[in-house]
Amino acid sequence: MFTELLDPDNTSKDVWADSAYRSEESLQELQAQGFREQLQREACCHKKLTAREQQGNRSRAKIRSRVEHVFEVIAMRTGSTLMRGIGIVRIRAKIGLRNLAYNVSRLVLLVAA
Repeated sequence: MFTELLDPDNTSKDVWADSAYRSEESLQELQAQGFREQLQREACCHKKLTAREQQGNRSRAKIRSRVEHVFEVIAMRTGSTLMRGIGIVRIRAKIGLRNLAYNVSRLVLLVAA
């Protein structure tokens, strides 16, 4: 699924993902398609991360957490990320309403601050 999600028409060539997507195959595919990898690195028991790799993970985590927190809040408020419905049009409408509700609540918090 990783390579299917890569969109050559995307205006940003950065690909942000966690360490589960880091493999030689995926790195080669990113390079072949002209993307810049922003994948987390993972230490193992035989090889610790260098100070530079740890700093890179911290800077990537700051960016990724801003996006992931949005999905976490939406999932917490709705109880689940699983959606049931008949037809893709209804599911898209439900997703749109969830996003709208999140954006309105976020706007209320920003205006109140």
